[in-house]
Amino acid sequence: MQTTSSILMVRPANFGFNPETAENNFYQQKDERSFEEIQALARKEFDGFVTLLRDQGVNVLVVEDTEMPVKTDAVFPNNWFSTHPDGKVILYPMYSPNRRLERRKDILEMLIVKGYNLNEIIDLSFFEESEQYLEGTGSMVLDHTAKVIYACFSQRTHPIPLDYLAKIIGYRVVGFDAVQEINGETSAIYHTNVMMHVGSDLAVICLESIAKASERQLVQETLTKSGKKVIPITAKQKFNFAGNMLEVSNEGGEKFTVMSQAAYDSLTVGQIQSIEKYTTIISPSIPTIEKLGGGSARCMMAEIFLLKSK
Repeated sequence: MQTTSSILMVRPANFGFNPETAENNFYQQKDERSFEEIQALARKEFDGFVTLLRDQGVNVLVVEDTEMPVKTDAVFPNNWFSTHPDGKVILYPMYSPNRRLERRKDILEMLIVKGYNLNEIIDLSFFEESEQYLEGTGSMVLDHTAKVIYACFSQRTHPIPLDYLAKIIGYRVVGFDAVQEINGETSAIYHTNVMMHVGSDLAVICLESIAKASERQLVQETLTKSGKKVIPITAKQKFNFAGNMLEVSNEGGEKFTVMSQAAYDSLTVGQIQSIEKYTTIISPSIPTIEKLGGGSARCMMAEIFLLKSK
């Protein structure tokens, strides 16, 4: 089951620039507008996004962020937990101490109240004690049908917790190094979901960011062998969040590829046509969230794969 029709999203209460995460997230940019203006814009973008999903029949569970403690990045819940059809919920070790505050027991309790079968919580946050991190489906892009985890290593994605997680869920790891050049300096891409997306039938990926030819070939061959149509994007398109996509479905089984308006605008006509052969595109406009948060549409959606009690 590569896609789900149920998505959890957290409506921001104190959204803003996070200096802790900006250390290695070069997509974040400071903004001189007032706190109140930024909050109003972020909430408007969030609400518009939710409306677009619901208009297409996607089930969106909206959770309000709590005012305290302050959590500037709460709008990106996919980094701290993932859910699985066998009833597992996995909590992840986070690089930034102030992002660890996003892990909320009440959100998991809400899923149980709503009838989801949550049988086991596996908490990997103990890896934080040894400065080993794995930030959920930001650090990993999962091909559920082929049972493959794609992951580019970085300060937020370490091999030990990655291998530990892979054993728990029974997936194999395709790990690699991916880099980007900013102002003449080369650095690791902080999250895999910035540079690649895997859907049921297609994969969108910035292959040129994988420096080693052998790793690039391995990733491409693995995607192709698992039946994916590979759509390459450029580094410039990646900087416009064109790699940060997620495939979702509605209860009727119709599939959608969700990306931001900025990502959509960066794509060529041919790339859009290739995606639309398989799915319908949903493209919310979220410029404030992208600029200050350094994350895009995919990061705002936590997939709910838990089954519901009949």
